[in-house]
Amino acid sequence: MSEHDRLLRLLPIVHQMRDAAEGDPLRDLLRAITAEVDVVEHDIDRLYRNWFIETCDDWVVPYIGDLIGYRSVHEAGEPRDPADPRAADRNRVLIPRRDVAHTIRDRRQKGTLALLELLAKDTAGWPARAVEMVTLLAWTQHLKHVRLDRGRTVDLRDGDALDRLAGPLDELAHTVDVRGPDSTRSLGLHAIPNVVLFASRLRSYRVTRTPSYCREGEGPHCYSFSILGNDAPLFIRPEPEPSPTAIAGERNLPVPIRRRALQRDLAGARQTPPRETALYNAERSVAVYKDELGAPVPPEQVVVADLSTWAYSPNRGEVVVDPRLGRISFRPDELPREGVWVSYQYGFSADIGGGEYARPLREARGAVPYEVGPGRKHETLSAALDAWKADPPRFAVIEVVASGVYSEPLRIDVPAGTSLQLRAASGARVVLRLLDYRASLQDALNVTLRPGARFTLDGFLVSGRNVRVRGERAEPRKGQDGPDMEPRPGCPFGELVLRHCTIVPGWALEADCGRKRPHESSLELVDFPGRVSVEKSILGAIRVQADEVETEPVVLDVSDSIVDATSPDLPALSALAGEIAHAVLTIRRSTVFGRIETHAVDLAEDSIFTGTVRVARRQRGCMRFSSYARQGSRTPRRFQCQPDLAESAALARLQGTNPGATGAEKEEARRRARRRVTPRFASTHYGTPTYARLADGGPAEIWRGAESESEMGAFHDLYEPQRASNLRARLAEYTPVGSRAGVRFAT
Repeated sequence: MSEHDRLLRLLPIVHQMRDAAEGDPLRDLLRAITAEVDVVEHDIDRLYRNWFIETCDDWVVPYIGDLIGYRSVHEAGEPRDPADPRAADRNRVLIPRRDVAHTIRDRRQKGTLALLELLAKDTAGWPARAVEMVTLLAWTQHLKHVRLDRGRTVDLRDGDALDRLAGPLDELAHTVDVRGPDSTRSLGLHAIPNVVLFASRLRSYRVTRTPSYCREGEGPHCYSFSILGNDAPLFIRPEPEPSPTAIAGERNLPVPIRRRALQRDLAGARQTPPRETALYNAERSVAVYKDELGAPVPPEQVVVADLSTWAYSPNRGEVVVDPRLGRISFRPDELPREGVWVSYQYGFSADIGGGEYARPLREARGAVPYEVGPGRKHETLSAALDAWKADPPRFAVIEVVASGVYSEPLRIDVPAGTSLQLRAASGARVVLRLLDYRASLQDALNVTLRPGARFTLDGFLVSGRNVRVRGERAEPRKGQDGPDMEPRPGCPFGELVLRHCTIVPGWALEADCGRKRPHESSLELVDFPGRVSVEKSILGAIRVQADEVETEPVVLDVSDSIVDATSPDLPALSALAGEIAHAVLTIRRSTVFGRIETHAVDLAEDSIFTGTVRVARRQRGCMRFSSYARQGSRTPRRFQCQPDLAESAALARLQGTNPGATGAEKEEARRRARRRVTPRFASTHYGTPTYARLADGGPAEIWRGAESESEMGAFHDLYEPQRASNLRARLAEYTPVGSRAGVRFAT
C-alpha cells in the first residue's frame, strides 16, 4: 500500500479483502478523505510552528515582535506585501528574524560591549568589533596606578601596532576628538563617551586547491594566487568567537590578512613544541602546494615578505608569500616542477559572478547528466561534449563537479529543439581559460544555436577570450526528424542564458587589475535574433551583429549584474563598430560602466549607467528609479530618475531664492546638481574587493534611490541602507545613557 492508504490500513483485513474483491471502491473513497485530512493536518502543523520564532512563517515575525515590544525602524522603510517574493526578501531585512528572537536576551545584556557586536550580526548580518574609544585616549597615568590596558604612546619600533593604526584593532593612544561617532557630516572617533562599532561588509570567499598563475614576465619563480595574474589581497576566513561575551579579534573578522599577522601566525610553527597555525592552514585561510594532490608546504618553510618589487631573495627551501598583494616567490634554482596550487580566501560584496558559494541549480525534468572532473567518466569538457554530440538528448547537463581550471578550445553546436547546460556544481569555482590555439580561427567560446535551441552557461569564469554566439538555420540530424526539429515554445529563435558567470572585462588582467584588452567585448552575438538572459553575472561589453532588415531585434534581459566596458566612454552595448545595436534591452538592478547604444529599452529599473544612454525608439519602454550621469543621452520616458529629480529640486530652490534667474544661472544650477548626484564607486577595476561598490559618503539619492529605498545598481538586493538604519537604531536603543554609539565600516 502507498502512503495515501493509511486510513485503509486501519480497517480490519477482512474489510480490505472484501473491498479488493469489489474493485476497491472503499479504497478510492478513503484516499480522497486522506487527501483532505493531510491538508488539515498540514494546516494544524503550520499553526503550531507559527507559535515559535525559529519555525514561523516570515509574515508572522512582525506579530511575534509586537508581543515582546520589538520596534521596527521606520527610517529603513515599511514592510510590504509578503506575497511578493521581492518584497518578502526586503521584509526579512527590515524585520530580521534573528533580531526578534534575541530581543529579550539583548535587553538582559543592555549596556555591555559584546552586545553591540551581537546586534550587528542580528540586525545587519555584519561581523563587527566594538571598541570603547575612551580606552584609546592619551592621558597621564599615575605611577602608583598604571593601567596597562589603556592606549599607549606610539612606539616607532612596534611595526605591528603601527600596521593596525586607525583601524578596528588600533591600540595606540590618541588625542581627544570632540565630533560624535554618529555625525552626519564628519565622523569622530576618540572621545570619552564614544563607542564605535567597526562593521565588515565585504564577504570572504573560498578558493580551494586551484592552480596559481605564473608571472613569467617577472620571472619563472614569480606566482600570483589569482589565476588571472592580478594582485589581490588575501582575506581571513573568520572564526566564531569562543563565547557570546568575547570581543571579536582579527581572526573573527573577514578582513585582509596583514603581513605581520601572517608572520606572527607562522612563528608559532617554529617554536618548541610547535604551535598549530590558524591562518596558514589548508582548512582555513591560506595554503600553498607544490603538488596537486600532495600536502601543503610546511609552515616552517613559509616566509612572509613584501614582494611589491619581487626583490626578496629567499633562503634555500623557503617559499615567500605576500598576503597583501597575493604573491608567491621561490628561489630561481628551486622552481616547482609540477606547478603551484593554492587555497585562499578573497573578498567581494555579494554572490554574483560565480565562485565557491551555494547557488540554486535549475534544469529541465529528465535532463541527461554528464559529469566532468577528476575520477569521473569524463575528465575534460571536450570529452563530455564529444559524448553529448554522439547522440544529443533533448535536454542535457554537463556539470563540472569540483573547482578547477580548464584550458581547452570549445566549439558547441546545439541542435534545433534541444537544450544544453554547461555548469559548475554548486559550491565549485570553475575557470575556463581560452588561449590562442589556432592562428587561422577565432579562439572564443564559439556557440552555434539552431532554431528553438537553448544554451546555458552557469557558474563559469571565462578569461582570455570572449563568448561568441551565432544563430543558424535548422538542419535535420541523421536518423531524426519530427518533433525534435520543431522550435521550442517561447523561444523560436533560440535562447542563451548566462547565470552566475564572469566573462572577464578586457579578457585578461594586468598586475594592477588593469585590462589587457580594454576595447574587446565579452559577449558577441552574430545573426542571433533570439533571447539572451544575464543573471547575477559580471561581463564586459556586448556586441550585436545582425541584419536589421531581415531579422527581429535581440531580446536582452540583464538582472543583478555588472556590464563593464572598462571606461564610461566605451560602448557597453552596441553594434560591432559602436553604432546602435539591433537589440531591445531590459535591465534591472544592474551597474553599467560604459555607453548604451541600442534599438530600444523596454525597462531600465534600479540601475546605474555611468555613460550616455542612446536609444533609437524613444516612444517604447521606460526608465524607473535609475541613474545616468552623462549629458547627451536619448532615453525613453523617465520616472523618478537621477539627475532629473536633483535638477528639478535645484531649479525649485533657485526659483525660490532668485525668481529672476537667468538662463545661464539655471544651467549652472543643473550642472551642479548633476555633478552632485553622479555615482561614485570605491573601485571600477574588476579583481579588486570593492569592485562596483558605491563609495562611502556618496550621494544619498543613489544610496537610497531604488524603488525599494535600497541602493541602485548590482548590489541592490543587499539592502545595505536598511541594514545600516536598523543597526544604528538598535545601537541607540541598547547603548547606556551618556554614551554615543556609531558605526564605522572597516571594509
